[in-house]
Amino acid sequence: MKVLIYANGTEGDIRPFVALARGLHAAGHEAALCAPEGFVELVTGHGVELLAMDDEMLQLMQGTMARLRGPLDIARAARRMTRSMRQMMLDQWTAARTWRPDAIVYHPKTLGAPHVAEALDVPATIALPLPMFTPTGEFPIPFIGDWPLGEAANRASYRMNHFEMLIYGSMINAFRTRTLGLPAKARLDDLKHRRDGSRVPTLYPISPHLVPPPADYPASAHITGAWSLDDGEEAEPSAALEDFLTDGEPPVYVGFGSMGFGSGATQRTEHLVAALRRHGRRIVLATGWGGLTAVEGAEDVLSLTSASHEWLFPRVEAVIHHGGSGTVHAGLRAGRPTLICPFLGDQPFWGKRVQEAGVGPAPVPRRVLASDRGDRLEEAVDRLLHDDGIRERAAELGRAMRTEDGVAAAVEILTGDDGP
Repeated sequence: MKVLIYANGTEGDIRPFVALARGLHAAGHEAALCAPEGFVELVTGHGVELLAMDDEMLQLMQGTMARLRGPLDIARAARRMTRSMRQMMLDQWTAARTWRPDAIVYHPKTLGAPHVAEALDVPATIALPLPMFTPTGEFPIPFIGDWPLGEAANRASYRMNHFEMLIYGSMINAFRTRTLGLPAKARLDDLKHRRDGSRVPTLYPISPHLVPPPADYPASAHITGAWSLDDGEEAEPSAALEDFLTDGEPPVYVGFGSMGFGSGATQRTEHLVAALRRHGRRIVLATGWGGLTAVEGAEDVLSLTSASHEWLFPRVEAVIHHGGSGTVHAGLRAGRPTLICPFLGDQPFWGKRVQEAGVGPAPVPRRVLASDRGDRLEEAVDRLLHDDGIRERAAELGRAMRTEDGVAAAVEILTGDDGP
């Protein structure tokens, strides 16, 4: 079976799909990944073929978004984003025509993928590490947080999935009609149903120990367990990191990944470092795309751009991060107490899940980190480091999550007799 996988976004978005491709290879199938060209080393370094898409969007996120200073900058960035999105859809079609897959798996950020599958008349499967496309009465769509409105309102909240066509419908329909030769879609189409009305199968690479499958999920929705990528030799630490880890007690990891947008990085860094120092903790500080600033010349703080979470997290005492799904799963799989400092999107959802699982304190939002009132941060850090219940539950959850094989489960769903 030949499976073409489409993924877009940050490295955290791409890594699970590289793991899936490797799992398909191990099971005797062919798999290639269509992703931005900027991830060529990540993808090909794990033995997966890359069918490259335009990566202007990636460059924009990495180098431009944090420097936006007014309406003119925002307008220019929006034009670049629109141009890149159009080109990426064309690249997705080129990849499919070149590779001729039997099936397609796609992250919804790759806008053209489901339409490419329709044009080729091959089955398509949605995949993303967030339970946002399958309506349930147990919780609302994760982007809106909690509300006390009941099961019917929870299910109704998933109508927000119509926004893709409302926002990008003109672009998508131009791609369908001019490039693929397909009829236009209605602007209220949620793109999550096949032509016969059945639901598009959806894979959620998240832990069922953290998000148990809702009782009202249909058979088309699967919570498989996380898709973890082993970096192998690439995970070997720098000499500086290895020396730091062996030179004292296990440190606390602090990192906000790709959350480099907006101001406040210096204040966030100062407040977090000060809070941990008050407890005598050493710190591994990952500056990422600018969400935090490096601390120079301090014996108790090692600043780096990034590090393999799978390698590092089992070697630290606790983790503090923004709440991306991949980082959440890596920290909890390592059995580490976790403090989420959400910025946007689904991050508050994961912060709440961590708190409800009893493996971390209540989330501390970005605005609190940048403020001069530190009581909420102080309380959260104190619980993170000294609450024995949190520590024990984190270790227990880690043991349970390490028994999962989300990639194997996904491969079985995709390639089994009852696959898509």
